[in-house]
Amino acid sequence: MKRKFILPALLLALLATAAFIVPMARAQAAAPRRIDIVAKRFSFDPGEITLKKGEPVVLVLKSADVAHGLRFRDLNVNVKANAGGTAEVQFTPDKTGDFVGLCSVFCGSGHGSMTLKLHVVE
Repeated sequence: MKRKFILPALLLALLATAAFIVPMARAQAAAPRRIDIVAKRFSFDPGEITLKKGEPVVLVLKSADVAHGLRFRDLNVNVKANAGGTAEVQFTPDKTGDFVGLCSVFCGSGHGSMTLKLHVVE
């Protein structure tokens, strides 16, 4: 009689475990990739980033000195960080190609040469 209950109990335990593990695995897989970018007069570090089309990403912009911004016009991405602060923007690249991000907050005489190259691949 005990054997009649063991198999259904094991099956129920297995199903309950699967019900918890599968959603957790999906949530972890869907978490966007985070990329830290340090902005300082008059550069971004790193200076180049490669992303995959359709992959969600969070750009975390950290200012090491004065206020800075980062704008990718063709991707409709713009984020601004106050002096010494941090800001972030989440987006999903929807097209492939090479894009140039510019500092979107005037930060001094070298502001115009402050760029970050973004490569989006399939």
